Amino acid sequence: MPRAADVIKFGTFVVTSQVFHLTPLSYALVNLKPLLPGHVLVTPRRIVPRFNDLSAAEVQDLFMTVQRVSRTIERLFEASALNIAIQDGIDAGQSVPHVHAHIIPRKKDDLSNPDAIYAMMEGEDGDLGRQFQERDARAQLNSFEQRGKFPAVDADENRKPRTEEEMMKEADWLAKEMAKDAEKER
Repeated sequence: MPRAADVIKFGTFVVTSQVFHLTPLSYALVNLKPLLPGHVLVTPRRIVPRFNDLSAAEVQDLFMTVQRVSRTIERLFEASALNIAIQDGIDAGQSVPHVHAHIIPRKKDDLSNPDAIYAMMEGEDGDLGRQFQERDARAQLNSFEQRGKFPAVDADENRKPRTEEEMMKEADWLAKEMAKDAEKER
């Protein structure tokens, strides 16, 4: 887990409280608006936009972290399969210019069409950049509201972003489960 002094960024967004697994070169974080329960991200610590920008050591660490995190996510969410995807560049649907792998646990018949997850990732549901911008804007509005300057604004979506507390609770739970799995591997 990050130390209190560490600030971890996903692109320009501070995600420190969402991080549940750290390595020297990568980290895993819970998703603000998961497409399916257990949808998490793994990203290199160094902020780089494209996969080819990573060093060989970063690629190795990223994929070892994806493998480690995916085992835990699959177990915890009782998944029978996983979608593991990297949208490498804006034309591939990448909405935050920071390399990241999606790990999405899957079960039989969780979606009416198993391939629907790809449309979800490329559509508004998967637009992480917009989701983080909206989160930060809401936080700023809440700050103004507390001072009595602006009225509350409700999002007009079915899928609501999770609260900081919800994400921290999930990150703490996942961190403990990752530690249990690491013990088993020794």
